[in-house]
Amino acid sequence: MALQQNPRSLAGDYPPASHRGTAEQAPADGTTGTALLRTAAVLRILTAFTFLWAFFDKAFGWGYATGAGKGWVDGGSPTMGFLSGVSAGPMESTFHAWAGDAWADWAFMLGLLGIGVALLSGIALRPAALAGTAMMALMWAAEWPPARHLSDGSPSMSSNPVIDYHVLYAAVLVLVAVALAGRTWGLGQPWARLPLVRENRWLL
Repeated sequence: MALQQNPRSLAGDYPPASHRGTAEQAPADGTTGTALLRTAAVLRILTAFTFLWAFFDKAFGWGYATGAGKGWVDGGSPTMGFLSGVSAGPMESTFHAWAGDAWADWAFMLGLLGIGVALLSGIALRPAALAGTAMMALMWAAEWPPARHLSDGSPSMSSNPVIDYHVLYAAVLVLVAVALAGRTWGLGQPWARLPLVRENRWLL
């Protein structure tokens, strides 16, 4: 009778069997598998800084996208400038109505912070990808790339009617979640071993 347990069973079957082939099927030197994992980790971290920079700039008015003294902590609204400036698309009036509302400011800022922290730490990448994709979809609708002209008749100067940087950000979020990019240079593995996460794999 076998008394030894498979170490993987103690780890909550992490990573799932469907994700183990990347490294195991790599060339003998392992360089391809290692390079892919590290590249995904770098992409995750770079994307994290994109979201976190946006949060801190809007919160404290670092003088880039948000002018000094106009940050959230100074009484400014993180959504007022962007949403009130929407000038195309079927949701134009809706975004104008949302601009500056407290719930919109809180939802936007918590979204930026939560997604950024999840990406940087490598935990909860699936929820982060879902939330980030929803945020990017709303921002895509606010800019409305399909429009050739704005509501005032001026050219929209849209460079692509379908795929813009919001779509690419959403794709990156999905990619790092599917690739379990938190395993490398992140806390993905210990996070996956938590009882709550082992019972709710969507939290990976």
